[in-house]
Amino acid sequence: MNETAIATHGRHAAAPAADGAVDVLTGGDSGAEWLARYNGALLGVFGTPQRVLVRGSGCYVWDADGTRYLDLLGGIAVNALGHAHPFVTSVVSSQLATLGHISNFFTSPTQVALAEKLLALAQAPAGSRVFFTNSGTEALEAAVKLARRNSTTGRRRILALDGAFHGRTMGALALTSKKAYREPFEPLPAGVEHIPFNDTDALREAMDGSVAALVLEPIQGEAGVRPLSPEYLRTARELTREHGALLILDEVQSGIARTGHWFAHQAVDGVVPDAMTLAKGLGGGFPVGALVTFGEDVSGLIGAGQHGTTFGGNPVATAAGLATLHALESMGALQHASDVGAYLRAGLTAVDGVAAVRGEGLLIGFDLDGEHAPAAVQAALAAGFIINATGPSTLRLAPPLILTTEQAATLLDALPAILRTAQTPAREASA
Repeated sequence: MNETAIATHGRHAAAPAADGAVDVLTGGDSGAEWLARYNGALLGVFGTPQRVLVRGSGCYVWDADGTRYLDLLGGIAVNALGHAHPFVTSVVSSQLATLGHISNFFTSPTQVALAEKLLALAQAPAGSRVFFTNSGTEALEAAVKLARRNSTTGRRRILALDGAFHGRTMGALALTSKKAYREPFEPLPAGVEHIPFNDTDALREAMDGSVAALVLEPIQGEAGVRPLSPEYLRTARELTREHGALLILDEVQSGIARTGHWFAHQAVDGVVPDAMTLAKGLGGGFPVGALVTFGEDVSGLIGAGQHGTTFGGNPVATAAGLATLHALESMGALQHASDVGAYLRAGLTAVDGVAAVRGEGLLIGFDLDGEHAPAAVQAALAAGFIINATGPSTLRLAPPLILTTEQAATLLDALPAILRTAQTPAREASA
């Protein structure tokens, strides 16, 4: 698909009638008024939001005061097709008007078809299965249960990596390494050990017959877009197979075409996990996640009545997943993400003040030459760009996969001034 077609693939302006319907439900306050209402009504786990967004179209969003932004974060790798994608919107609307929710006493054609599609894209062997969830952290909870079921022969240890982020619910949080997330809620589920990132010697030392599972992100997104090396992933596969442990790959952020592959691990020959978790881009903005188990032996670890979910795999969510995958295939998303990502990474490398660039496809992290990444986020917002800081010196991009090189170029053109603005407070403080 050419650049013009990509640019229009997700373009959709909200209809006046829809805007009017929202106004009836919410009222039409300014951004400042909405934020005041937010702080009076919502639990403050996220702090005060940066803006109040009211509309999106393709790679752009608008706030309550009418300002437009190029969304280069995509809801943190969620909006794979941008905002208000016409095909996904029509499929979700049609499915909701046909059959919205059913209990897990029943199934639906969309649930079965999406499971089959994911298994095909994963090139999963016979006996592989899918369990649908509502989110990535819920998919990780299912993965933890899978690991516990591999503990029946005395295996009690689950290994994860330093820098890992797997979610905020208790099982997923036990796998997450950041102390600030973990410590307020300890004691967490026991048995999880964190080992050094990308260190094959440390992995060999930690791995033995007492390990039930090794849980890895092929690319650590929240830690600043840090890819595991092909050597590490191959070693992980070899050692887990040798010792009877499960290799569970968290592809919540790196999956669904984001890296130029359907799943990031597919870039490394010979690495097929025992299970992987998905979410974020899978629904194109609609909440849906999944645990995929590879092969009959692994799929058989969890049986009837041992896990469940009320909303997971409902007809609307799975219709959204099918529509998203169809649209991504139709636009040639794997090649497009690879091409635009390479363009962005090359351009970022040439920007003064950028110290290092990492990532694959349209999951990109870049380090600055000082600790002014949070200030850069604010300067970028003022300039009309949405980006994200994962640390004091690191910025992350995870834009819609429909992003064009022309749109990417606007960031590259604006970034030098953004970084100069971000550095100014630091210079003034040190003066």
